[in-house]
Amino acid sequence: MAATAVWPGDSYPLGATYDGAGTNFGLFSEVADRVELCLFDDEGTETRVDLHEVDGFVWHGYLPGVGPGQRYGYRVHGPYDPPAGQRCNPAKLLLDPYAKAIDGNVSWGQPVFSYAFGHPDRRNNADSAPYVPRSVVINPYFDWNLDRPPRTQYHQTVIYEAHVRGLTKAHPAVPEDQRGTYVGLAHPAVIAHLRGLGVTAIELMPVHQFVTDAHLDDRGLHNYWGYNTIGFFAPHNAYSASGSRGQQVQEFKSMGPHSAPGRDRGDPRRGIQPHRRGQSSGPDAVLPRHRQRRLLPADR
Repeated sequence: MAATAVWPGDSYPLGATYDGAGTNFGLFSEVADRVELCLFDDEGTETRVDLHEVDGFVWHGYLPGVGPGQRYGYRVHGPYDPPAGQRCNPAKLLLDPYAKAIDGNVSWGQPVFSYAFGHPDRRNNADSAPYVPRSVVINPYFDWNLDRPPRTQYHQTVIYEAHVRGLTKAHPAVPEDQRGTYVGLAHPAVIAHLRGLGVTAIELMPVHQFVTDAHLDDRGLHNYWGYNTIGFFAPHNAYSASGSRGQQVQEFKSMGPHSAPGRDRGDPRRGIQPHRRGQSSGPDAVLPRHRQRRLLPADR
């Protein structure tokens, strides 16, 4: 387990921010009277650390020695008054709403819920930790190399809406272990197909972390479309070919810079050129114009 010494840290930015020597944690809550940061090791053993600093309703602390790959969550103490919209219950492990990576899935069952089945007015104090995903500290550093916005003119733009898994899952030219993943989406065979259609940019359907609803899980089905988001800042871990302890973030960023044809010819404008500064928004994770993937050579 990483070091658990706690320094005051900063209230901004929210979420977990690694600086090369440790990680700053910040969580907003207007009603909490105590917040515990929960760290999990590779065996799932939990270590709880109290965050004592509060500024502007942000509970925060800096943990030296805690770095990328560290799984964590929060337990929030405070009022439990459902009619007033308050459901603080430290028995429930909470995801960081600003998490940039998430590991694991939800195992639906009574412990996940704040109330007892059949008795919505009764508080359920079963520990949810073994049944819910964890937030993950990521490495924010990435070599963008010569990546630049494509700046495709609107009158030349052809947008192709795509599903990460659906576009590549059955593609015979994509290696089997890359099908249905971010790296598979950037495979030269896929790019060649899109360019052959005259496409200049792709608009990805939901790529932020989502869950499969309980009624689908009970029937052995999965949430294909992704419209049940639990982490708007985290790339969906099931679309990663490299792992879910932060690797999904690096893989997502690598879709363009590591697969752009023409890079070895010294032309940074050729091939797919994603520009991913910031986070996409909207229910379809629409890539704004400055984040569209360039599929046409610069002279077209």
